[in-house]
Amino acid sequence: MKSTIISDWNLVCDQQSLKQMGQTVYMGGVLLGAVVFGGLSDRYGRRILLLISHLLMAVSGTCAAFSTTFPLFCLFRFGCGMALSGMGLNTFSLIVEWILTRVRTIVGTTTGYFYTVGQLILALIAYFIRDWRWLTLAVSLPFFVFFLIAWWFHESSRWLVMSNNPEQAIKNLKSVAKFNGRKEEGEKIDMKRLQETMKKEMSCSQGTHSVLDLFRTPTIRRMTICLSAVWLSTSFVYYGLAMDLQKFGVDIYLIQVIFGAVDIPAKVIMVVSMTYIGRRISQCGTLIIAGITILINLLIPYDKQTARTCMAVLGKGCLAASFNCCVLYFGELFPTIIRQNGMGWVSMMARVGAMVAPMVLLTADYLPWLPGLIYGGVLILSGIAAIFLPETLGSPLPDTIQDVEDRGTGRSSKVSRKEAIILQDTQADLLKQTA
Repeated sequence: MKSTIISDWNLVCDQQSLKQMGQTVYMGGVLLGAVVFGGLSDRYGRRILLLISHLLMAVSGTCAAFSTTFPLFCLFRFGCGMALSGMGLNTFSLIVEWILTRVRTIVGTTTGYFYTVGQLILALIAYFIRDWRWLTLAVSLPFFVFFLIAWWFHESSRWLVMSNNPEQAIKNLKSVAKFNGRKEEGEKIDMKRLQETMKKEMSCSQGTHSVLDLFRTPTIRRMTICLSAVWLSTSFVYYGLAMDLQKFGVDIYLIQVIFGAVDIPAKVIMVVSMTYIGRRISQCGTLIIAGITILINLLIPYDKQTARTCMAVLGKGCLAASFNCCVLYFGELFPTIIRQNGMGWVSMMARVGAMVAPMVLLTADYLPWLPGLIYGGVLILSGIAAIFLPETLGSPLPDTIQDVEDRGTGRSSKVSRKEAIILQDTQADLLKQTA
């Protein structure tokens, strides 16, 4: 690089720790964004918060590129972090709430591949733009375009129904049906049919919900605790590896490409595993395997850079697969009425892990093997915690807290399970007509 934040603001010697501090501040913004945007999108909708997030990312990123001091740079990076949470939470909520159960895994994974493509494009752009200000500007300006594109998105019809706005839900369904060449089927959707198919959900939509609902009932409380451990550990180790690429002794641009490219086979394998084996085993397996590879890396001599890099890439691939499973799996676990609160909470836990990750790297100055031991051990423990999550493969998407409690306690009989499947098929009927 011809110019970096280190060279511009002299972040060396006694100021060296400010480099990790800048990353921690950014992750702090991601954490706060998870809390703020998670709760607000359950109240005001997914679409409007997605629009705000795109605009915030564009403005904050552009201002960061023109920062004159390091504290000002950190402030705008904090805004970028908040925007990142808002985009991630609301994008995947719209995917989960619009896409049918039978194709949700494939669609969610396909969307995740754009994250992989972004990593590869970043390496290419950074290779040709060696000044950090121009690089920051180059990756920030496109969000003004994304902000305009997002106006075309439709609000989640499921959320609209749960928010006592069925008229707009019907309007959105008809619009999507028309766009997909199913105008006649869309015209058949009316208030009466919507009320019949989502009678229970509409009756349970009264009142307000908050993050406290994640801890009030036993099944959701257990889910929240286990999910917190999984998200925290995955993000903690993922960013711990990604922010320390130079230690592998490979060209930093090449290792960035390798770390991005490994996501492609990892996510393909994860799709197959989630579809045929199940979400819980897939989540548990990827975390434990990733932890084992990191611990094995501690036993490989430092001069064996190729072997160390291969193990790190394998571990990073498992973490990418874990992230892919996380987003889809957790969207299926939480009920619609508190889904964004739930996603906001676990995303906040992920950002706590990401904030701590750069601080753990500093312990290598005293014990070189300590960061790897911490990373590997945390992943294995969280993999064990994932065993206690319920399986959601082929299950209807829960809309109410009672749906989750019934599924978790096993109170639902065979008859009620059949009724749940029939209800899911009936609800999906409206989306099938639009698709």
